[in-house]
Formats: sequence, C-alpha cells, structure tokens
Amino acid sequence: MSATPLQHRAVLAAEAVDALAVRPDGAYVDGTFGRGGHSRLILERLGPRGRLVALDRDPQAVDAARQIRDARFSIVHTAFGRLAPTLDAQGAGQVQGMLFDLGVSSPQIDDPARGFSFRADGPLDMRMDPTQGTPAADWLATASEAQLREVIGGYGEERFAKQVAAAIAAARRSAPIRTTRQLADLVGAAVRTREPGQDPATRTFQALRIFLNRELEEVSLMLPQAVERLAPGGRLAVISFHSLEDRIVKRFFLGCARPALPRDLPVRASEMPQALLTIAGKPLRPAAAETAANPRARSAVLRVAERTAAPFDPSLITRIEPDAWRS
Repeated sequence: MSATPLQHRAVLAAEAVDALAVRPDGAYVDGTFGRGGHSRLILERLGPRGRLVALDRDPQAVDAARQIRDARFSIVHTAFGRLAPTLDAQGAGQVQGMLFDLGVSSPQIDDPARGFSFRADGPLDMRMDPTQGTPAADWLATASEAQLREVIGGYGEERFAKQVAAAIAAARRSAPIRTTRQLADLVGAAVRTREPGQDPATRTFQALRIFLNRELEEVSLMLPQAVERLAPGGRLAVISFHSLEDRIVKRFFLGCARPALPRDLPVRASEMPQALLTIAGKPLRPAAAETAANPRARSAVLRVAERTAAPFDPSLITRIEPDAWRS
C-alpha cells in the first residue's frame, strides 16, 4: 500500500495551537501525537529554552515521533490517562499548556491491518495499542448478548443495538467473526435504516473502538491530572470528535469554572473562593474550507480553558466518573 492514504492531517491545527498562546520558554504537552501536526506547530513557536513532551499509545505514532530530531522534544509511549506519572518520569513539573486531539488518526483508520474501518477487509482488531488489550474479534467471541447490546447501544448510540447484538450472537454460533468485512455485513443486514450518507456499520464499529480502548475512561482520568499540572495562566485545549467525549470535556470545564462553595454556609462576596479554570472563548468548529478538504474534521469541536491561580485541591475537582457521559 502506498504511503499516501496513511498520511494524517491534524484537525483545527492552527486554531488549537493559537489557543495555547505558546510562550517561547514554556513547557507544553501534546497528549496525542498522532503524526505530529500539532507538535510541529508548537515547536515552531518555542524558543531554545522551550520544551514539548508528547504522548501516544500507538507504537506506530511513537515511531513516527522519533523521527523528530529536536532536543526540546520528547515522546513517550503511553495513554494520556497516565499523564501525571509520565510528566513525573520526564522531570516536568507544571507546564504552560496542554493539547489533546481525541480523534482516531487517519493512519489507524486507513490501514486495514488495524481493523478500525469497515471500508476495507482486515483482521478485527481495533486496538490503538496492539501490544496490549483485547482484540475486537476476541471480545465479540466471548461477550454475552446483553453485553453486546449494552456496548453497541451505549457507546455507539445505535438504536438497533438489540438487533445487531442478536445477529452477532447468532452468527458466531456457526463460525467466529474474525474480519471487519464479516462484522460489517452482519450489521448491514441487521440495521435496516440509517442516516443519509452513513454506512450502517458506522455506529457499531465506533462503539467497539471506544469500548475496547477505554476512550471515555481515559478522557475522564486525564482531565483532573491536566488541571493539576497546569501552571497559572496555562491553557488546556481539547479537540473532541464525538458527542460522548465532548460531553465529558464540557461538563468538566464548566464544573471547574465554578467556585466550590461550602454547603449550607453563607459566604461573603469577599470570601468567594476562586475557581480552578476559566473558559477561554466559545467552542470552535472547523471552517467550511477545512471540512471540504478533510471530511473527517466535520464533527470536531475545540474547547479551551485557562488555569487560574487558585491552589489545586483534589476535592475541588468536579469528579467525572467513567460512565458520567450516560446521564
């Protein structure tokens, strides 16, 4: 396969990096390196004393990052849910900005061997880090029909989850479901109607990917750590591509932008505690020109918040439980 389909175009690249207000001598985190579109823009704005720590759970992305020969840059193979211990290991204390692009990269989608897409046949894997976790085929072979229905309905918001789960359970009694084409055909037969322009398998594949990679849980783990490690005035920029993950980010930002008041006790205005975050501008979506050039950008939304000088107290963090997106 040629390299062209595996290229990745960072979404909202200039807008997200602009939102960080990069200081030349600052320390920054790119929590989702991908193929380095955001990282390279940050490095362009850093001075000789600046620093950028990048993370990615995909070994192929880490290999791509190692091609960047820059003393100010380091790459760590890990999920961003381990943000704080990763920064500790890198000797990084508080940083001036963090950027997280929560989308799946084009190389992951376009490579049939990764099993993310129903558009080309390949092994049913879907792991962002193929060195650990359970491949989709193995989970489909062992999950109960009730589990299938819950995951496909909850993570994929698929209204035909019951029918899809029943079809998978029936098919696997005859033969294992090992390829993306097998699963896509099963779902296509079970889902009778779909939004114009959307493949019937879209929501099921999305649900399995999010579930197997614990994507929503990783976002929930990362956000409090990011706030704790941001220096006063530091910016946190998050690009979401799905309503479930964007709901987590939105609720977390809003919760941290409200001061934590004691219950049932009067508070004078002069004694009002300071919130941990302030919301920096309105949510931003890609312009028409970007979505025309890169259709995968159409669902993206960028949210930005700025750290205040309020002392960090874990009890002040709006706790986001792994299933908070369900409500």
